[in-house]
Amino acid sequence: MFKKVCMMLTVLSLPLVAGVSLEQKIGQMLMVGFHGTTASKNSQICKDIQKYHVGAVILFDYNPVNKSEPKNIASKAQLKKLTAQLQACSSDGKLLIAVDQEGGKVQRLKRKYGFYGKFPKASDVIKMDQSQIRSTYEKMSKELKSVGINYDLAPVVDLDINPKNHVIHGLGRSFGKDPKTVAKYASTFIDAMHSHGVLTSIKHFPGHGSSVGDTHKGFVDVTHLWKEVELEPYRLLKDKADTVMVAHVFNKKLDPKYPASLSYKTITKKLRWDLGYHGVVITDDLQMGAISKKYGLRNTLKLAINAGDDILLIGNQLDPRKVKSTKTLVETIKSLVRSGEVKEKSIITAYQRIQKLKQKL
Repeated sequence: MFKKVCMMLTVLSLPLVAGVSLEQKIGQMLMVGFHGTTASKNSQICKDIQKYHVGAVILFDYNPVNKSEPKNIASKAQLKKLTAQLQACSSDGKLLIAVDQEGGKVQRLKRKYGFYGKFPKASDVIKMDQSQIRSTYEKMSKELKSVGINYDLAPVVDLDINPKNHVIHGLGRSFGKDPKTVAKYASTFIDAMHSHGVLTSIKHFPGHGSSVGDTHKGFVDVTHLWKEVELEPYRLLKDKADTVMVAHVFNKKLDPKYPASLSYKTITKKLRWDLGYHGVVITDDLQMGAISKKYGLRNTLKLAINAGDDILLIGNQLDPRKVKSTKTLVETIKSLVRSGEVKEKSIITAYQRIQKLKQKL
């Protein structure tokens, strides 16, 4: 019987892979950031989406190269046009177009661009009643959808357990200390996003709430601060989460060698095997200091894929001198497969998970 089920599953998954080149499968694993408020057919980003079948893009408002110009988001009308152009470049019309839109300090759709821009931070949301919370997040979801954004890199399910934490506690990004409470609010957020067809990502696995440092800037070791309870929201939401974003925190208790985002022990063993999560795993931005200061690009991509990450996020946001082209990313991963440092099976598995996720759109 088991053999029969396995054969059925294999047959079911074949159309997802048949006739798709290795290059296209790799392209689907990439989420890239780019500079530009339009994406005409001749733009580099459009050419990359067409040629490499790029699976996802991430949009930012802040432009690190020219602070007086927007990077991707300038107004409602402009953003709606940009996302339509990007979608037209994709062969399946299911390009994942992502932003970080949590509320509070972290909202890319700002008031100055004509958006609502006043969504509350998580620590204020918990003071509201359930129906208010639902309508707040449904309003957020509707606004995202109205401008063609179909993937929100939120909600945060980090526990608010360290008052010295600047990144989570200091910005009021957590729904609280209790995992059940956090999972309940996150669940409301996810439902609200789904009401307008927007996908979500719970973050930052395996827990960033206990940390003191900022992984944007460099290496953050949470070994002596991290608590097992930080895994609980992921266990509670394992069947509901569209995707899980993995942090770059280093935790000797989970892996004595690698930070979470590059760790097979943390992603495959802990998240997938122990906690039972089987959906898409996305990395936090692989250009953040915690990774880029310690690992070169080739090694980063190799470790991330071998760890079990499905979507590799390259934001091209943090350092204008270190923009990575899609071509470079695809060619690097292809050479890792050719050399045997990355198994093609890992690419196929990631590709299949991503296609399953896109079926929700």
